[in-house]
Amino acid sequence: MRPLLFLATLLMLVACDQTPTGRDRLALIPDSLMADLGRQTFMQIQQQVPASKDPEANREVQCVATQLIQRINARFPGSPMPDSWEIVVFADSTPNAFAVAGGKIGVNQGLLDVAESDDQLAAVIGHEVAHVLARHGNERLTQELGIKATLTLIGLLSEGDADTESILQALGLGAHLGIALPFSRAHEEEADLMGLELMASAGFDPRESTALWRNMAEAGGGQPLEFLSTHPNHDSRIEALQERMDVALPIYQQASPADCEERLHNRAIGR
Repeated sequence: MRPLLFLATLLMLVACDQTPTGRDRLALIPDSLMADLGRQTFMQIQQQVPASKDPEANREVQCVATQLIQRINARFPGSPMPDSWEIVVFADSTPNAFAVAGGKIGVNQGLLDVAESDDQLAAVIGHEVAHVLARHGNERLTQELGIKATLTLIGLLSEGDADTESILQALGLGAHLGIALPFSRAHEEEADLMGLELMASAGFDPRESTALWRNMAEAGGGQPLEFLSTHPNHDSRIEALQERMDVALPIYQQASPADCEERLHNRAIGR
């Protein structure tokens, strides 16, 4: 029992670091496994939900997400970055978006009915990318598994021939766990603030973030959408974003303007 306790203590000391905002965290799951889990989850979603064939929706989402991704290293240096990112628009009317480890970003086409501009879309995608940059999924999964299960995971990895599927089976994890676990309130607030800075540095107006969340509240008929079920309430979220504007606005004013206006222009003239 003592070696197990020693290993647990050692792992916590090694894995306890800070998020890009300076918050202490404990993330014990190997990033390579989190990336595999994210890719498996994304692949399953692609098998179940068709990709959107709307060319304007795809152009807008690809453009907004790409401009955000290009600013990650400058805004949050040292954050875990995949070799490449895959961005998919899903033919789903639910106003939702997500990002998972492994460089996968999914946006439901229904989100474009709520996000009325590229700036508002950037607020959502920036928020979801921030969850990945801050390793929130790793932190949450570490909490859910507990130290004992995490040590089992480390033991399986040390065998060298255990693939991701066998590890997930041994731990009783479903492939959707990577995005199914609700993030904590602290995670959501952190993703809001990181996303605000990321969108501003990419040249998207951070003031539109508050308009986006008002639209989300209206779309939910006064009740949180499924996408927002674990998030702060709308008023407190908007208040927190407004308090951070004194940081975000100077970043935005110094950035080159984002340029993803084609679909926004078409939408404005009713095409």
